[in-house]
Amino acid sequence: MANIQNFETRSNLPVNSPRVNFVQAVAFLAPAALGALATLLTLNPGGAIVGVLLGLLLAQSPKIARQWERAVVLRLGKFVGLRGPGLFWIIPFVDNISTWIDQRVITTAFAAEETLTSDTVPVNVDAVLFWVVYDPEKAALEVQNYPAAVSWAAQTALRDIIGRTSLSDLLRGRERIEEELQKLIDERSNPWGVTVQSVEMRDVIIPAALQDAMSREAQAAREKAARVILAQAEVEIAAQFDKASESYVNNPTAMHLRAMNMLYEGLKEKGALMIVPSSAVETMGMGGFIGAAALRQQKLTGGDETPE
Repeated sequence: MANIQNFETRSNLPVNSPRVNFVQAVAFLAPAALGALATLLTLNPGGAIVGVLLGLLLAQSPKIARQWERAVVLRLGKFVGLRGPGLFWIIPFVDNISTWIDQRVITTAFAAEETLTSDTVPVNVDAVLFWVVYDPEKAALEVQNYPAAVSWAAQTALRDIIGRTSLSDLLRGRERIEEELQKLIDERSNPWGVTVQSVEMRDVIIPAALQDAMSREAQAAREKAARVILAQAEVEIAAQFDKASESYVNNPTAMHLRAMNMLYEGLKEKGALMIVPSSAVETMGMGGFIGAAALRQQKLTGGDETPE
């Protein structure tokens, strides 16, 4: 309620708020000066008294509305029209200004706390409403306090939409929800002379325990996707090996060259250890090559002992 009260103070100014202007000062000083002059000439204090009273009366007549304001004028309690912007005059003690209407774009923050979604998840939602008074007459005559009415209409509409929306839709479909919320608030506030320009959802807060569960779920989904990608890579590698085996099956020389290259790649690093099946040594004639490679490896590592 604190936000609503602050908003009412700046947009719906009371009638008795100070709005003294230059024209009012002139309207008061002119009769007062003439009365004082008459008192000096006639030596009768009645002239000054009459001048001051007349000045006070005339000072109630001129009013000035700012460019963005409209004044709602009542004559003996009956609406007679809107005045402003600029200078206008009223009849003292007969006319009165009931409301000053601000026609600029106004922002109102509203929230829905601990509201259940359609899948029974409590959420806190903060939003901002941008609205403007397009018909000052309706705003003054059709509703008692239009700023508070707009704020409460926005809050109830937000709770209504949250109750009809699941948590996943609330988190992913903000634009659609904002459009639906704007339409709903606009339908409720149009009879009051108010139109909604836009609604922006600032934040959606869910319980900490649910946030942790959603985080674990997202992590598990990413791990699953990584394993699926790895399995797909293994399938593609196996397919390539199968295709390579077709090239080697009828070409033993190419197979020997490939095996020698693999041994070379494995033994060229210092301290590397290569384990080769004995069947491969016998079938591919790699005994002499392995012995030479071992001797070369011993020299690279700086060993002086003769292998047994």
